[in-house]
Amino acid sequence: MNRLKFLLVLALLIYGSANYTDTGRRYAINLSHFVLTSYLNAKEKVLNKIDEHFSQQEEIKTLRAKNKKLEKSALLSIAFAAKLNAIMADNNLSRYQPNVKMIQALSYANLNDYNRVWLDFQDFNQSKIYGLLYQGYAAGIAVAKNTKALGLLLGDPQCIFSVYVGDQKIPGVLQGNKKDILVKYIPLWMNPKIGDEVITSGMDDIFFQGVRVGKVIRVAEEESSKTVTVRPYVNMNIPTFLHIITKN
Repeated sequence: MNRLKFLLVLALLIYGSANYTDTGRRYAINLSHFVLTSYLNAKEKVLNKIDEHFSQQEEIKTLRAKNKKLEKSALLSIAFAAKLNAIMADNNLSRYQPNVKMIQALSYANLNDYNRVWLDFQDFNQSKIYGLLYQGYAAGIAVAKNTKALGLLLGDPQCIFSVYVGDQKIPGVLQGNKKDILVKYIPLWMNPKIGDEVITSGMDDIFFQGVRVGKVIRVAEEESSKTVTVRPYVNMNIPTFLHIITKN
């Protein structure tokens, strides 16, 4: 900054001494223009660095707050699991210990279908259907296709698993139709509402119970049942890393 001030003063002196010649005047104007441009560029860089610094600070604060919430949730989950397993042990039942594994989505199965992805999952049982998780939410299922693991995301018509709707745990079957995500076969006498949360029921041995799927945004009554449209929590447009449930 001291160097810029010196150049600015020098430019003004040259400009003042060159008032009476065209060549000197042009030289002074060019020099002053250069100095002013350099000063403004330097100022902009400093301001950008300051903005970047404060943005990083805010992001760090946000991430720390989220981390505290996650730590609390993890501790509660561990405590709950320990309590549950203690109760099961008292009743001579086996421990409840679901297993998940991180895998990678390699590519789309078809370039014009964003609901199907090939998965890097070697040691899978081709006769089994697996649940897929993304950031803790239900993301779809994994099935065998030509001896490879194929991920069917929530919008795929063949992505089907059982769910509960709302606090009353209204049973239904989730299925995609490429455009929307629906929960079908809800009994007519039950009353799902807009805003109800949809979770996995665990009744199909694909997911364990309680994995969050999304919220109801529309309710439709049909001849023999009700169907609700769900806005999912997962919005995954490109292949990425997911978790697969290997044991419920």
